[in-house]
Amino acid sequence: MKQKTYFLGIILFLSVFQSFAQDVEYPFANDIRKFKTLDSINPPPPNSILFIGSSSFTMWTDIQDYFPGFTIINRGFGGSCLTDLIRYTDNIVVPYKPKQIVIYCGENDFASSDTVSPTTVNLRFVQLFDLIRTKMPDARITYVSIKPSPSRWYLKDKVIESNKFIRKYLKKKHNSSFVDVWHKMLGSDKLPLNGIFLEDQLHMNPAGYSIWQKSIKKHLLK
Repeated sequence: MKQKTYFLGIILFLSVFQSFAQDVEYPFANDIRKFKTLDSINPPPPNSILFIGSSSFTMWTDIQDYFPGFTIINRGFGGSCLTDLIRYTDNIVVPYKPKQIVIYCGENDFASSDTVSPTTVNLRFVQLFDLIRTKMPDARITYVSIKPSPSRWYLKDKVIESNKFIRKYLKKKHNSSFVDVWHKMLGSDKLPLNGIFLEDQLHMNPAGYSIWQKSIKKHLLK
């Protein structure tokens, strides 16, 4: 009788735990739902160029205007880290069947915790790259370097190290490219340019996006 009661208790615990787990959502679940709603209303065409990443893409709301002649799908969601892109690859990459994926992510990884090292970010990027390459073997993968945000200038040494690693890593990979915006956003004093950021000194204004447009366009597939 005791053994039966014990097993019933285990079953009850597992059912409660499963119910609780189903109620727990990962970060940015609402953003993913919004993307799916948009796609159901206006399905994006396959073989487009997909932008994924954090708020620097999210806030680029008129991105299509910067790249006439290209079909752009913007699926950036603000605050995201590389781990979030990994988690949602099946939601924000695979369904679109893009011919090219442009990534901007990694900056929030460093800002999220003092314990996040360049090695951690590098390994996360490699995991994301391998995941996308496995699921989308023919898609070109382009990474936009982490930018020199004035409000996060204290992270510059870490950012420089990861930018160097990712550039070198992509050089060894077929059908991939690295877009260097870090140096384009620095002045002759090697500090971030004035007048290209919003008041938060983190996100960019049109002048900043103009720099990105000129750098990224050369890497886009016709």
